[in-house]
Amino acid sequence: MHQDLLPTTTAMGTLTLRVGDLAAMTTYYATALGLEVLEDRADAVVLGRRRRAVIRLEAAGHLHLPPRGEAGLFHTALLFADRADLAAAVASAARHPLSSFVGSADHLVSEAFYFSDPEGNGIELYFDRPRETWDWSRDERGNRSVVMDSLPLSPRAYLEEHLTEEAVSHAASKSAEVGHVHLQVGDVDTAQRFYVDVLGFERTAGWHDQALFVSAGGYHHHMAMNVWNSRGAGPRKDTLGLGEVLIQVPAADEVGALADRLASAGIASHHTGAELRFEDPWRNRLRVAVAGSPDGIA
Repeated sequence: MHQDLLPTTTAMGTLTLRVGDLAAMTTYYATALGLEVLEDRADAVVLGRRRRAVIRLEAAGHLHLPPRGEAGLFHTALLFADRADLAAAVASAARHPLSSFVGSADHLVSEAFYFSDPEGNGIELYFDRPRETWDWSRDERGNRSVVMDSLPLSPRAYLEEHLTEEAVSHAASKSAEVGHVHLQVGDVDTAQRFYVDVLGFERTAGWHDQALFVSAGGYHHHMAMNVWNSRGAGPRKDTLGLGEVLIQVPAADEVGALADRLASAGIASHHTGAELRFEDPWRNRLRVAVAGSPDGIA
């Protein structure tokens, strides 16, 4: 059966978090991750690098933290241009007293370090190995999968090898972007029907019935979904944590095509022409917009 795919240049945009303490969380993302405040008002702050928005924080002090087993955000993954820039970000996050270091891993396609912010939102800081070094395999049905693993990666050895004074002193001038977004969901089969069959991502990897990795254009993954903490979770309640996932496509025609696919699948959406807003089966909010559209404070 033919699958309507998202365009090969699809990319992730600004990740929105709903936070309980806007001032404290702004300070954390600015100091721990070296992000610059790009827009600032009483109820929302946008932070990024080189005028590119990365994280949008929305004040939501009236809400509570979500239970660990609820659907929502697993982590936001920030991609850095080279190992020195990644090492500088890791060193900065590790020094911050409100950071919680979760772990690190060599995924073969990437090198990653994991933290939690002061309100428990997961953060991945990572660097991609060159695409030509990635290995791909095919299963018995001919489905193509990228070869990934979780091998040991020593933070101390990594910093000793890659951290430089130049990277630390010029961190704010270096690029950083949302490389992928990883969600907690209730079950992987439903996630595949929604994110692959309807949205048009391609499946790039899986882990039994526990996790799914999807992308556009042959990337290792733009999004992932797992049930490690949340198997059987139903629709999200109104809580702190994930506010919105932004997916960027190159043209308004692609937004319209996705709006048609959602309508055919019986999924409600709000389509303005340049962007499309809708929810996944767990009430995670998604927005698809033309790349270059304003994605700061509305």
